[in-house]
Amino acid sequence: MKTKALIIVDVQNDFLPGGALAVKDGDKIIPIINDLQKEFDFIVATQDWHPSNHGSFADNHEGKEIGEFIDLNGINQILWPVHCVQGSFGAEFHKDLKRDNWKAIFQKGSNPLVDSYSGFFDNNKQGDTGLSDYLKTQGIKEVFICGLATDYCVKFTVFDAVAEGFKTFLISDATKAVNIHPNDYDIALEQMKDIGAAIIHSGSVHK
Repeated sequence: MKTKALIIVDVQNDFLPGGALAVKDGDKIIPIINDLQKEFDFIVATQDWHPSNHGSFADNHEGKEIGEFIDLNGINQILWPVHCVQGSFGAEFHKDLKRDNWKAIFQKGSNPLVDSYSGFFDNNKQGDTGLSDYLKTQGIKEVFICGLATDYCVKFTVFDAVAEGFKTFLISDATKAVNIHPNDYDIALEQMKDIGAAIIHSGSVHK
């Protein structure tokens, strides 16, 4: 039984250059992720999958702007542009991302009342995607995480992976940050390191 898994977070059109919530140079990590996939027998992906009425969309709050904060179901929620709407082109995985060997896709963010950065749980920890149980039933002990964006969905996926008891690695050159503030990528890496995740380079990943 395999003990290692690669988790590819949200490499979707809306998070890539030209998308609604584009991460600068987000497309540059796709060849790195494709190479990484050759090193893993067990690969899963997460997919942001919002209904059009999602509470995190600025357009759904009259008089509110992107980047403002609101109270959403008791959580301090930043407002985003409309992105990754279910069934839209923006929600699709990028065409160059290899998907042949994926075991499963875990969709998140489908509850309009709460955002969901992590691939494991929503932001108030009440909605469970099933990813943790799935990995555990497959005998996975170590997870290697890459994708978009370092300072949001990747970071919170790493946080939850550690909390769920997985030995957790963040592949630093296979992720890019939104960087609302210029050093958000570096801060996110430090935060992940502080809670026990290992920060590694793709070159150090071997079967």
